Amino acid sequence: MAKAAILEQVGGLTIGEVELADPAPHEVLIDTKACGLCHSDLHFIDGAYPHPLPAIPGHEAAGVVRAVGSEVKTVKPGDHVVSCLSAFCGHCEFCVTGRMALCLGGDTRRAQTAAPRITRNGGEPVAQMLNLSAFADQMLIHEHACVAIDKDMPLDRAAVIGCAVTTGAGAIFNACSVVPGETVAVIGCGGVGLATVNAAKIAGAGKVIAIDPLAEKRQLAEVLGATHTIDAMADDAVEQVMKITGGGVHHAIEAVGRQASADLAVKVLRRGGTATILGMMPLDCKVGLGAMDLLSGKKLQGAIMGMNHFPVDLPRLVDFYLRGLLDLDTIIAERIPLEKINEGFEKMKQGTSARSVVVFD
Repeated sequence: MAKAAILEQVGGLTIGEVELADPAPHEVLIDTKACGLCHSDLHFIDGAYPHPLPAIPGHEAAGVVRAVGSEVKTVKPGDHVVSCLSAFCGHCEFCVTGRMALCLGGDTRRAQTAAPRITRNGGEPVAQMLNLSAFADQMLIHEHACVAIDKDMPLDRAAVIGCAVTTGAGAIFNACSVVPGETVAVIGCGGVGLATVNAAKIAGAGKVIAIDPLAEKRQLAEVLGATHTIDAMADDAVEQVMKITGGGVHHAIEAVGRQASADLAVKVLRRGGTATILGMMPLDCKVGLGAMDLLSGKKLQGAIMGMNHFPVDLPRLVDFYLRGLLDLDTIIAERIPLEKINEGFEKMKQGTSARSVVVFD
Protein backbone atom coordinates (compact mmCIF):
# COMPACT_ATOMS: atom_id res chain seq x y z
CA MET A 1 0.00 0.00 0.00
CA ALA A 2 1.12 3.55 -0.73
CA LYS A 3 -0.01 6.74 1.01
CA ALA A 4 -1.14 9.37 -1.49
CA ALA A 5 -2.84 12.74 -1.88
CA ILE A 6 -5.88 11.93 -4.03
CA LEU A 7 -7.97 14.35 -6.07
CA GLU A 8 -11.49 12.99 -5.49
CA GLN A 9 -13.26 16.07 -6.80
CA VAL A 10 -12.28 19.53 -7.93
CA GLY A 11 -11.20 21.76 -5.06
CA GLY A 12 -8.79 19.87 -2.83
CA LEU A 13 -6.81 16.73 -2.05
CA THR A 14 -7.54 13.99 0.48
CA ILE A 15 -4.97 11.65 1.99
CA GLY A 16 -5.67 7.98 1.36
CA GLU A 17 -4.11 4.64 0.52
CA VAL A 18 -3.68 3.08 -2.92
CA GLU A 19 -2.15 -0.08 -4.30
CA LEU A 20 0.45 -0.15 -7.05
CA ALA A 21 0.68 -3.04 -9.50
CA ASP A 22 3.87 -5.04 -9.97
CA PRO A 23 6.23 -3.44 -12.51
CA ALA A 24 5.57 -4.47 -16.12
CA PRO A 25 8.65 -5.22 -18.28
CA HIS A 26 9.51 -1.55 -18.91
CA GLU A 27 8.27 -0.08 -15.61
CA VAL A 28 10.06 1.15 -12.51
CA LEU A 29 8.79 1.17 -8.90
CA ILE A 30 10.19 4.15 -6.99
CA ASP A 31 10.11 5.12 -3.32
CA THR A 32 9.26 8.82 -3.62
CA LYS A 33 11.45 10.98 -1.36
CA ALA A 34 10.36 14.50 -2.37
CA CYS A 35 7.87 16.19 -4.68
CA GLY A 36 7.52 19.89 -5.46
CA LEU A 37 4.18 21.67 -5.62
CA CYS A 38 3.76 23.09 -9.11
CA HIS A 39 1.16 25.54 -10.41
CA SER A 40 0.33 23.00 -13.12
CA ASP A 41 -1.01 20.68 -10.39
CA LEU A 42 -3.19 23.52 -9.14
CA HIS A 43 -4.75 23.90 -12.61
CA PHE A 44 -6.03 20.32 -12.31
CA ILE A 45 -7.01 20.62 -8.63
CA ASP A 46 -9.04 23.77 -9.36
CA GLY A 47 -10.60 22.25 -12.48
CA ALA A 48 -9.15 24.70 -15.00
CA TYR A 49 -7.76 21.71 -16.90
CA PRO A 50 -10.05 18.64 -16.93
CA HIS A 51 -8.84 15.19 -15.88
CA PRO A 52 -10.51 11.84 -15.09
CA LEU A 53 -11.05 11.41 -11.33
CA PRO A 54 -10.12 10.06 -8.86
CA ALA A 55 -6.52 10.83 -9.67
CA ILE A 56 -3.22 11.47 -7.93
CA PRO A 57 -1.49 14.68 -9.08
CA GLY A 58 2.20 15.50 -8.57
CA HIS A 59 4.94 15.41 -11.18
CA GLU A 60 8.05 17.19 -9.83
CA ALA A 61 9.68 14.36 -7.94
CA ALA A 62 12.80 12.51 -6.92
CA GLY A 63 13.23 9.17 -5.21
CA VAL A 64 15.02 5.83 -4.97
CA VAL A 65 14.35 2.86 -7.26
CA ARG A 66 12.85 -0.08 -5.34
CA ALA A 67 12.23 -2.54 -8.20
CA VAL A 68 12.38 -2.69 -12.00
CA GLY A 69 10.65 -4.68 -14.72
CA SER A 70 12.34 -7.46 -16.63
CA GLU A 71 13.32 -5.31 -19.66
CA VAL A 72 14.45 -2.12 -17.88
CA LYS A 73 17.94 -1.08 -18.99
CA THR A 74 18.33 2.54 -17.81
CA VAL A 75 18.02 2.29 -14.01
CA LYS A 76 18.44 -0.37 -11.32
CA PRO A 77 17.29 -0.85 -7.71
CA GLY A 78 19.03 1.57 -5.37
CA ASP A 79 19.52 4.27 -8.03
CA HIS A 80 18.54 7.81 -7.13
CA VAL A 81 16.27 9.19 -9.84
CA VAL A 82 14.41 12.30 -10.92
CA SER A 83 11.11 11.84 -12.73
CA CYS A 84 9.86 13.85 -15.69
CA LEU A 85 6.30 14.16 -16.99
CA SER A 86 7.41 14.29 -20.64
CA ALA A 87 7.94 10.54 -20.92
CA PHE A 88 9.26 9.64 -24.36
CA CYS A 89 8.75 6.54 -26.52
CA GLY A 90 12.05 6.86 -28.41
CA HIS A 91 10.81 5.97 -31.89
CA CYS A 92 8.09 8.43 -32.98
CA GLU A 93 8.69 11.36 -35.34
CA PHE A 94 9.26 13.78 -32.45
CA CYS A 95 11.72 11.54 -30.61
CA VAL A 96 13.81 10.67 -33.66
CA THR A 97 14.02 14.35 -34.68
CA GLY A 98 15.28 15.36 -31.25
CA ARG A 99 12.04 16.89 -29.93
CA MET A 100 11.41 14.39 -27.17
CA ALA A 101 9.32 16.81 -25.09
CA LEU A 102 6.66 16.72 -27.84
CA CYS A 103 6.33 12.92 -27.73
CA LEU A 104 2.75 11.93 -26.97
CA GLY A 105 4.15 8.97 -25.05
CA GLY A 106 1.42 6.48 -25.91
CA ASP A 107 3.81 3.56 -25.62
CA THR A 108 4.86 4.67 -22.13
CA ARG A 109 1.35 4.20 -20.69
CA ARG A 110 -0.44 0.95 -20.00
CA ALA A 111 -2.93 -0.14 -22.64
CA GLN A 112 -6.62 0.39 -21.89
CA THR A 113 -7.03 -3.38 -21.83
CA ALA A 114 -4.25 -3.86 -19.26
CA ALA A 115 -4.68 -3.72 -15.50
CA PRO A 116 -4.26 -0.15 -14.18
CA ARG A 117 -1.03 0.88 -12.48
CA ILE A 118 -2.87 2.36 -9.50
CA THR A 119 -5.97 1.03 -7.72
CA ARG A 120 -7.74 1.28 -4.36
CA ASN A 121 -10.51 -0.44 -2.42
CA GLY A 122 -9.69 -3.81 -3.92
CA GLY A 123 -9.51 -2.84 -7.57
CA GLU A 124 -11.09 0.59 -8.24
CA PRO A 125 -8.83 2.33 -10.79
CA VAL A 126 -7.13 5.58 -9.79
CA ALA A 127 -6.05 7.72 -12.74
CA GLN A 128 -2.33 8.38 -13.12
CA MET A 129 -1.72 12.05 -13.83
CA LEU A 130 0.98 13.15 -16.29
CA ASN A 131 2.51 9.65 -16.36
CA LEU A 132 3.67 10.01 -12.74
CA SER A 133 1.25 10.68 -9.83
CA ALA A 134 4.05 11.73 -7.53
CA PHE A 135 1.99 12.94 -4.53
CA ALA A 136 2.43 9.44 -3.15
CA ASP A 137 5.21 7.72 -1.25
CA GLN A 138 5.64 5.33 -4.19
CA MET A 139 5.44 5.78 -7.96
CA LEU A 140 5.10 3.15 -10.69
CA ILE A 141 6.24 4.70 -13.97
CA HIS A 142 7.78 3.86 -17.35
CA GLU A 143 11.56 3.75 -17.41
CA HIS A 144 11.52 6.60 -19.97
CA ALA A 145 9.91 8.87 -17.37
CA CYS A 146 12.93 8.94 -15.03
CA VAL A 147 16.69 9.25 -15.11
CA ALA A 148 19.40 8.22 -12.65
CA ILE A 149 21.38 11.02 -11.00
CA ASP A 150 24.49 11.45 -8.84
CA LYS A 151 23.80 10.09 -5.34
CA ASP A 152 25.56 13.11 -3.81
CA MET A 153 22.58 15.22 -4.90
CA PRO A 154 20.10 15.97 -2.08
CA LEU A 155 16.76 14.56 -3.21
CA ASP A 156 14.64 17.47 -1.97
CA ARG A 157 16.63 19.78 -4.27
CA ALA A 158 16.68 17.20 -7.05
CA ALA A 159 12.87 17.09 -7.07
CA VAL A 160 12.47 20.67 -8.30
CA ILE A 161 14.74 19.92 -11.25
CA GLY A 162 12.04 17.54 -12.51
CA CYS A 163 9.72 20.32 -13.64
CA ALA A 164 10.49 23.91 -12.59
CA VAL A 165 14.18 23.82 -13.44
CA THR A 166 13.82 21.56 -16.48
CA THR A 167 11.20 23.98 -17.84
CA GLY A 168 13.00 27.23 -16.99
CA ALA A 169 16.55 26.16 -17.75
CA GLY A 170 15.37 24.21 -20.79
CA ALA A 171 13.83 27.37 -22.19
CA ILE A 172 17.19 29.14 -21.94
CA PHE A 173 19.43 26.31 -23.13
CA ASN A 174 17.14 24.45 -25.58
CA ALA A 175 14.13 26.45 -26.76
CA CYS A 176 15.90 29.82 -26.94
CA SER A 177 19.56 28.79 -27.30
CA VAL A 178 20.54 32.01 -25.51
CA VAL A 179 23.86 33.38 -26.75
CA PRO A 180 26.21 34.98 -24.19
CA GLY A 181 25.58 38.73 -24.13
CA GLU A 182 21.95 38.57 -25.29
CA THR A 183 19.32 40.23 -23.12
CA VAL A 184 16.59 38.19 -21.43
CA ALA A 185 13.36 39.28 -19.72
CA VAL A 186 11.64 36.76 -17.44
CA ILE A 187 7.99 37.51 -16.68
CA GLY A 188 6.76 35.80 -13.55
CA CYS A 189 9.19 34.80 -10.79
CA GLY A 190 7.73 31.66 -9.28
CA GLY A 191 9.68 28.41 -9.35
CA VAL A 192 9.88 28.24 -13.15
CA GLY A 193 10.70 31.93 -13.56
CA LEU A 194 13.40 31.86 -10.90
CA ALA A 195 14.98 28.82 -12.56
CA THR A 196 14.88 30.70 -15.87
CA VAL A 197 16.64 33.68 -14.32
CA ASN A 198 19.31 31.42 -12.83
CA ALA A 199 19.85 29.62 -16.15
CA ALA A 200 20.10 32.92 -18.02
CA LYS A 201 22.93 33.90 -15.68
CA ILE A 202 24.65 30.54 -16.27
CA ALA A 203 24.27 31.03 -20.04
CA GLY A 204 26.04 34.40 -19.83
CA ALA A 205 23.10 36.65 -20.71
CA GLY A 206 24.16 40.29 -20.85
CA LYS A 207 21.15 41.59 -18.95
CA VAL A 208 18.56 39.53 -17.09
CA ILE A 209 15.40 41.50 -16.31
CA ALA A 210 12.98 39.91 -13.82
CA ILE A 211 9.41 41.21 -14.04
CA ASP A 212 6.95 40.35 -11.26
CA PRO A 213 4.31 42.27 -9.29
CA LEU A 214 5.62 41.11 -5.90
CA ALA A 215 8.68 42.67 -4.30
CA GLU A 216 9.52 39.40 -2.51
CA LYS A 217 9.76 37.54 -5.80
CA ARG A 218 11.85 40.29 -7.39
CA GLN A 219 14.29 40.07 -4.48
CA LEU A 220 14.62 36.31 -4.97
CA ALA A 221 15.28 36.92 -8.66
CA GLU A 222 18.14 39.27 -7.77
CA VAL A 223 19.69 36.55 -5.59
CA LEU A 224 19.46 34.14 -8.53
CA GLY A 225 21.12 36.45 -11.05
CA ALA A 226 18.70 39.13 -12.24
CA THR A 227 20.59 42.31 -13.16
CA HIS A 228 17.40 44.41 -13.15
CA THR A 229 13.89 44.00 -11.72
CA ILE A 230 10.62 45.67 -12.70
CA ASP A 231 7.18 45.70 -11.10
CA ALA A 232 4.91 43.98 -13.62
CA MET A 233 2.03 46.25 -12.60
CA ALA A 234 3.94 49.48 -13.29
CA ASP A 235 2.30 51.60 -15.99
CA ASP A 236 5.69 52.12 -17.61
CA ALA A 237 6.97 48.51 -17.36
CA VAL A 238 7.49 48.27 -21.13
CA GLU A 239 9.23 51.66 -21.25
CA GLN A 240 11.56 50.57 -18.42
CA VAL A 241 12.60 47.49 -20.39
CA MET A 242 13.21 49.56 -23.51
CA LYS A 243 15.36 52.01 -21.57
CA ILE A 244 17.41 49.30 -19.86
CA THR A 245 18.05 47.42 -23.12
CA GLY A 246 18.16 50.20 -25.67
CA GLY A 247 15.25 48.90 -27.70
CA GLY A 248 13.94 45.67 -26.18
CA VAL A 249 15.15 42.19 -25.27
CA HIS A 250 16.37 39.36 -27.48
CA HIS A 251 14.31 36.87 -25.46
CA ALA A 252 11.17 37.40 -23.38
CA ILE A 253 10.14 34.31 -21.44
CA GLU A 254 6.67 34.08 -19.91
CA ALA A 255 6.72 31.82 -16.85
CA VAL A 256 3.35 32.25 -15.15
CA GLY A 257 0.55 31.38 -17.59
CA ARG A 258 -1.49 34.57 -17.80
CA GLN A 259 -2.78 36.50 -20.78
CA ALA A 260 -1.39 39.83 -19.57
CA SER A 261 2.09 38.43 -18.97
CA ALA A 262 2.15 36.70 -22.35
CA ASP A 263 1.12 39.96 -24.05
CA LEU A 264 3.82 41.78 -22.10
CA ALA A 265 6.41 39.29 -23.35
CA VAL A 266 5.60 40.28 -26.92
CA LYS A 267 5.65 44.00 -26.13
CA VAL A 268 9.17 44.03 -24.65
CA LEU A 269 10.87 42.34 -27.65
CA ARG A 270 13.45 44.09 -29.76
CA ARG A 271 13.44 43.72 -33.56
CA GLY A 272 14.02 40.06 -34.35
CA GLY A 273 13.38 39.01 -30.74
CA THR A 274 11.59 35.86 -29.60
CA ALA A 275 8.81 35.52 -27.02
CA THR A 276 8.60 32.08 -25.41
CA ILE A 277 5.52 31.02 -23.45
CA LEU A 278 6.17 28.46 -20.71
CA GLY A 279 3.11 28.88 -18.47
CA MET A 280 -0.07 26.82 -18.73
CA MET A 281 -2.51 29.53 -19.79
CA PRO A 282 -6.31 29.33 -19.47
CA LEU A 283 -7.58 27.22 -22.35
CA ASP A 284 -9.41 30.12 -23.99
CA CYS A 285 -6.32 32.38 -24.15
CA LYS A 286 -4.63 33.42 -27.38
CA VAL A 287 -1.32 35.24 -27.82
CA GLY A 288 -0.48 37.00 -31.06
CA LEU A 289 1.91 39.13 -33.06
CA GLY A 290 0.69 42.29 -34.74
CA ALA A 291 1.49 43.33 -38.29
CA MET A 292 4.41 45.55 -37.19
CA ASP A 293 5.74 42.76 -34.96
CA LEU A 294 5.85 40.47 -37.99
CA LEU A 295 7.47 43.13 -40.14
CA SER A 296 10.06 43.54 -37.38
CA GLY A 297 10.97 39.84 -37.56
CA LYS A 298 9.65 39.04 -34.08
CA LYS A 299 8.84 35.44 -33.20
CA LEU A 300 6.47 33.73 -30.79
CA GLN A 301 6.80 30.14 -29.60
CA GLY A 302 5.59 27.69 -27.01
CA ALA A 303 8.07 25.47 -25.20
CA ILE A 304 6.50 22.58 -23.31
CA MET A 305 8.74 21.54 -20.41
CA GLY A 306 11.50 23.72 -21.83
CA MET A 307 11.77 21.44 -24.90
CA ASN A 308 13.98 19.26 -22.72
CA HIS A 309 16.11 16.24 -23.55
CA PHE A 310 15.75 15.12 -19.96
CA PRO A 311 17.99 12.01 -19.90
CA VAL A 312 20.84 14.35 -20.89
CA ASP A 313 19.66 17.62 -19.33
CA LEU A 314 18.82 16.43 -15.81
CA PRO A 315 22.24 14.97 -14.93
CA ARG A 316 23.83 18.17 -16.25
CA LEU A 317 21.56 20.32 -14.08
CA VAL A 318 22.45 18.16 -11.07
CA ASP A 319 26.11 18.75 -11.90
CA PHE A 320 25.44 22.50 -12.10
CA TYR A 321 24.02 22.37 -8.56
CA LEU A 322 26.88 20.30 -7.16
CA ARG A 323 29.37 22.75 -8.73
CA GLY A 324 27.59 25.74 -7.20
CA LEU A 325 26.26 27.18 -10.46
CA LEU A 326 22.56 26.33 -10.01
CA ASP A 327 20.95 27.77 -6.87
CA LEU A 328 18.13 25.42 -5.91
CA ASP A 329 18.26 26.37 -2.22
CA THR A 330 16.84 29.82 -2.91
CA ILE A 331 14.05 28.38 -5.09
CA ILE A 332 12.77 26.12 -2.26
CA ALA A 333 10.74 28.15 0.23
CA GLU A 334 9.60 25.35 2.56
CA ARG A 335 9.55 21.60 3.11
CA ILE A 336 6.25 20.10 4.27
CA PRO A 337 4.79 16.63 5.02
CA LEU A 338 2.18 15.17 2.67
CA GLU A 339 -0.54 15.89 5.24
CA LYS A 340 0.00 19.65 4.76
CA ILE A 341 -0.26 19.59 0.98
CA ASN A 342 -3.53 21.56 0.79
CA GLU A 343 -1.97 24.28 2.97
CA GLY A 344 0.96 24.35 0.55
CA PHE A 345 -1.36 24.98 -2.38
CA GLU A 346 -3.18 27.71 -0.46
CA LYS A 347 0.19 29.38 0.07
CA MET A 348 0.86 29.04 -3.67
CA LYS A 349 -2.40 30.89 -4.42
CA GLN A 350 -1.16 33.83 -2.30
CA GLY A 351 1.82 34.01 -4.64
CA THR A 352 4.32 35.45 -2.18
CA SER A 353 6.81 32.55 -1.88
CA ALA A 354 8.73 30.23 -4.17
CA ARG A 355 8.57 26.41 -4.24
CA SER A 356 7.03 24.25 -1.51
CA VAL A 357 8.36 20.68 -1.49
CA VAL A 358 6.63 17.68 0.07
CA VAL A 359 9.23 15.49 1.77
CA PHE A 360 8.40 11.84 2.48
CA ASP A 361 9.88 9.85 5.36
